[in-house]
Amino acid sequence: MSPNAVPPVCRIQDYGRFLYEKEKSERAARKKQKVIVIKEVKFSVTVDEHDYQTKKNQAVRFLLEGDKVKASLRFRGRQMAHRDLGYNIINRLIQDLGEAGVVEFMPRMEGTTLHAILAPSKKTEAPKPKPPAQPAQQQQQPATVQ
Repeated sequence: MSPNAVPPVCRIQDYGRFLYEKEKSERAARKKQKVIVIKEVKFSVTVDEHDYQTKKNQAVRFLLEGDKVKASLRFRGRQMAHRDLGYNIINRLIQDLGEAGVVEFMPRMEGTTLHAILAPSKKTEAPKPKPPAQPAQQQQQPATVQ
């Protein structure tokens, strides 16, 4: 209880009860922590405008839900000679996301894949919406026809 007191003060307790209380407090702490989820959005060098917009909107939705986003772009074959096109696409995505997210890792190459990680910005992050509570059964009154 108080190891610094003179003489030290302690409490005699059942060891099983001690383990139970310790596990209970750990469970309560786990309940409160946020699990970080990384969602991935994949692009290609030859991505079309509509496909780009769709994937950008998905990334915005993920960020608004509070998840991190990994934007990856795979180079295939001769596309490796045009890495600047890939960097342009990823940098355009970062610019388009704007206030929805902040860049955690700038775009970098790993093998034939270029990727960047975006985290939700603190001011736009909102808790995930809970489903609306179902009201108690409403009494329906029969309609009278006249």
